[in-house]
Amino acid sequence: MKRLFVIATLLGAAPAMADEGMWTYNNFPSAKVKEKYGFEPAQQWLDNVRLSSARLAGGCSASFVSANGLVMTNHHCARGCIDQLSTAKKDYIANGFYAKTQGEETQCPAMEINQLVKITDVTETLNKATQGLTGKKYADTLKAKMSELEQACSAGNAKARCDVVTLYQGGQYNLYEYKRFQDVRLVMAPEHAIAFFGGDPDNFEFPRYDLDVTFLRVYEDGKPATTNNFFKWSDKGAQEGELTFISGHPGRTSRGLTIAELEFQRDVVLPKTLMTLSEMRGMLTEFGRRGAEQRRISTNMLFGVENSVKALKGRHEALLDKTFFAQKVAAEQDLRKKVEANPEMKKKYAAAWDEIAKSQAQLRNIRQDLTFMENGGGLSSTLFQVARTLVRGAEEFPKANGERLREFNQANVPAMEAQLFSPAPVYPELEIARLTFSLTKMREELGSDHPFVKKVLGKESPEKLAARLVKGTKLRDVKARQALYKGGKAAIAASKDPMIQLAVAVDPDMRAIRKTYEENVESVIRKNSELVAKSKFEIYGTNQYPDATFSLRLSYGSVKGYSENGKQVSPITQMAGTFEHATGEEPFALPKSWLKNEKSLDGTTPMNFVSTNDIIGGNSGSPVINKDAEIVGIVFDGNIQSLGGEYGFDESVNRSVSVHSQAIIESLTKIYGATRLLEELRPGSTKLPSVKASPAK
Repeated sequence: MKRLFVIATLLGAAPAMADEGMWTYNNFPSAKVKEKYGFEPAQQWLDNVRLSSARLAGGCSASFVSANGLVMTNHHCARGCIDQLSTAKKDYIANGFYAKTQGEETQCPAMEINQLVKITDVTETLNKATQGLTGKKYADTLKAKMSELEQACSAGNAKARCDVVTLYQGGQYNLYEYKRFQDVRLVMAPEHAIAFFGGDPDNFEFPRYDLDVTFLRVYEDGKPATTNNFFKWSDKGAQEGELTFISGHPGRTSRGLTIAELEFQRDVVLPKTLMTLSEMRGMLTEFGRRGAEQRRISTNMLFGVENSVKALKGRHEALLDKTFFAQKVAAEQDLRKKVEANPEMKKKYAAAWDEIAKSQAQLRNIRQDLTFMENGGGLSSTLFQVARTLVRGAEEFPKANGERLREFNQANVPAMEAQLFSPAPVYPELEIARLTFSLTKMREELGSDHPFVKKVLGKESPEKLAARLVKGTKLRDVKARQALYKGGKAAIAASKDPMIQLAVAVDPDMRAIRKTYEENVESVIRKNSELVAKSKFEIYGTNQYPDATFSLRLSYGSVKGYSENGKQVSPITQMAGTFEHATGEEPFALPKSWLKNEKSLDGTTPMNFVSTNDIIGGNSGSPVINKDAEIVGIVFDGNIQSLGGEYGFDESVNRSVSVHSQAIIESLTKIYGATRLLEELRPGSTKLPSVKASPAK
């Protein structure tokens, strides 16, 4: 894969004309966009786009597309809801779903949608609170001040969510205030076969032929929410060479990490994680072969694992590229030389890189314990996570808000409770398989003589313990969870539930390794990354974008092809290519609805397209809009070259992959007969004119 990045990119100073950056809304380079594309987004335009964008709390992006709370996202982002609403008799994953009337719109058991309504810079407040502090005192003070700001922001409002977002590795802090929608209902979802057409072989590839889209609706007080800001639909959709914007929530990038941190990712984290995920993929594949129902209930998890494997492989390959890594090293050395050359800067910042390197050495020593104890690698089970939340809640809630574990801060409680009391189904057979796998991995990695392994397993095998715990617990019953939650410490202490008893037994060990990490690793990284960021600001200025943090960002680019293996890849595919790509066998088997209506479709309708917009995981479901803030597509993937986007950006080959807006309209019209939905997307309009596209090569 091509990895040619200019040094300016690696230092964090954006190149003059590259379509690079996932920019915050309060620091968007409008003048730079005008310089290249002739359009300058005004503040009113930015505000409207921000308020028309949405976030799925589980890790995806979305957008409001009508005045009545209609939300568009990817099928794979809403898949959890679709799966939870499905049964063996009504499999909406396989057969799709469409609510012909509002009354048929069905509530998702565990989904929340957020709308970013306000951004406040709180850097000065947090810097003042932590000035001169290090280690545990720094970590505790920072955590307490963040909690204080978040609590003051939400002020007991259950419909508000407030998060202090760390930017530039601690160089800046912004307080993001969201409006929360917890009543989310499914409106329309196509069949999995077309939403993920091509399956894992086509994942992160192009040309593509997917209809990866789903429509939801947010409700307030039992009625469709009124949304004053929403994206209208483009008459033509994305055109080759057209300026495009993507507004979404990129999950994480690591472009600002130090070399010591990147080496730890390259040499330890990524290889170990890939090995575990590959083994998990094998376990889930075997589980799905037990029968049709087993396959149905495990496919969603398998989908996620396969996607992660491919994505992490791409990241690992980027760090293994010697030329690319040498550029990263050179960039850091150049920055450090500039710091060393200035006596005042040397005194303030020079030691930061070495301190971060020491923290990575410490992390190597505790990584396995942290992974298999606190981070859940050894007890991978929905029911155990419920048990641990109940046990920790009973311990945390009597404490003052700022002294609690961050996930139990008052501002986070509504989301935590919604997840805890979700009626989403839990499948015992799958739970036993998952728990058996993770317990086995824990014993393998930590060793059978490890105190934690002995405490968890005792004299039982992973298989027997997993079966006893899952079959014996009552936590599948939401009412049982509510009773324990309400009863607090007394109810937890009196409980005979085996999952609760296990969580009580192991929580002190989990807390201990978390405490070691937070005080000896995380606090060191936070404090010294803040210093590295400040040194960059002093040397290169603040005209740069921060790493992604699953907070709302805006990127710009254009619909543009690229060269791969000496061949030019056209930027837009056509619907006809979908049928040409089909073989009749999974994952290239089209659903019956598509085969039945093939002749009625306009084969020249654009299907998928690529653009130079800078994205990363978490951008799935993001709207692609034009300069008039109209929908021209929806992001669902990146090409294989974009997987190195975790660490850098190469405009010549990095591409976002999106469903074309015309493909959505054509399929809703001629395949699904979704008249009610079409009228809402394009009130009073007739069928949009077809737009021809050159076939992809």
